[in-house]
Amino acid sequence: MSWRKAGGDGGVSKRWAVLLCLGSFCLGLLFTNRMWTLPEATEVPLPNQSVEEGKALVAADCGSKKVQELQKYKDVLPDQDTHHDVQTLDKTIATLETELSAARTLQESLLNGSPVSEDFKVSESIGRRKYRMVIGINTAFSSRKRRDSIRYTWMPRGEKRKQLEEQKGVIIRFVIGHSAIAGGIIDRAIEAEDRKHGDFMKIDHVEGYLALSGKTKTYFATAVSLWDADFYVKVDDDVHVNIATLGQILSKQAWKPRVYMGCMKSGPVLSEK
Repeated sequence: MSWRKAGGDGGVSKRWAVLLCLGSFCLGLLFTNRMWTLPEATEVPLPNQSVEEGKALVAADCGSKKVQELQKYKDVLPDQDTHHDVQTLDKTIATLETELSAARTLQESLLNGSPVSEDFKVSESIGRRKYRMVIGINTAFSSRKRRDSIRYTWMPRGEKRKQLEEQKGVIIRFVIGHSAIAGGIIDRAIEAEDRKHGDFMKIDHVEGYLALSGKTKTYFATAVSLWDADFYVKVDDDVHVNIATLGQILSKQAWKPRVYMGCMKSGPVLSEK
């Protein structure tokens, strides 16, 4: 190809050729930039989704990780305190049940005209007195002869029993519940006997031979709520106790923080936290 001078026939001048090349080059750059410029990731809508929904989803993703982390800590923190809360709730329920049983016992004693122990009056006014031991004698409705035998042998009566409580810190009570039909003839017989001797501790328990373990548990809970003692003793009404010997045996265990003394006839020792 030969270049001809300007003004010649059928030729193109150098100036126009340079301008034409420059124009073609610029047009090519413009066209290429438009073809390869892609929208940003945040502006790409998902299939079957509007642009507004896509932007909202992307904006929500910015804080999704923080929300997930916060939710994870919210889920973990309560779990760490769950066991402690359950234990605290169990202790609170047990305390309320004990106080309720003691209140019922006191109410029944007042309604039945039974004498209220002086130690309970003192506990309400100036604080609970410390006793040496509380002896609960499990008895039944039909065991009147056994109770009379105990009253005339190792268990003091009347003023002597009160002196034993005040001077020696030893409390002795017959432990009795109530019949399935409260207020029946059997319950009235026990109330009459209690008015005469004043040596019963009534508990919220339905009497029955098959429920002796529950009766013992209720006795201990009620005794702890009524009296603050070093030892709580449970015996049956067919056992005669030498109080002096029992006191000597317990005095050897007084320095220990927690002591259980007893006889398991058979089977394993069951415990519950």
